[in-house]
Amino acid sequence: MRNTSFASMHCSLAQSLELIGDWWTPLVLRDLYLGLNRFDQFVTDLGISRNLLTDRLATLVDGGLVRRTPYQQNPVRYSYELTEAGRELVPILMALTAWGDRWATPPAGQPIRFTHTTCGKVTTPAVCCSECGDKLTTEDVVPSPGPGGRTAPGTALIASVLGDMP
Repeated sequence: MRNTSFASMHCSLAQSLELIGDWWTPLVLRDLYLGLNRFDQFVTDLGISRNLLTDRLATLVDGGLVRRTPYQQNPVRYSYELTEAGRELVPILMALTAWGDRWATPPAGQPIRFTHTTCGKVTTPAVCCSECGDKLTTEDVVPSPGPGGRTAPGTALIASVLGDMP
């Protein structure tokens, strides 16, 4: 459960976490990507309570990451699928999985591998530069204010770059 809302923070990361920043949501998104699409499938796979899953799915639907479509009328039951925004989030989840494989590997080893269909090779997902394709590291990237940058809660970096912080 969330203790804090990031809705008022002027920060893209905070706004993203407002949609996906709890323990269960990335796992629901992962399961959708892996092909599960019905409520009972999520409950069975994740062991999540029905009330909590209902809340998480509603947040994902309201946030535009998941589409809900009825597949049965009496009683009404729904299937779920990733929207374009949800599909764009999957590579980030893959990169987080790769980080987990390196730094928090389960005792039995890497539980999933990703194969890049374009080249047919097993790949380790990484975050790369959109311009040159190089892997991004903390040493190679310098943050700076964007067009929406302003001094506000959650924007200490921007404020320091703009000279508004002590």
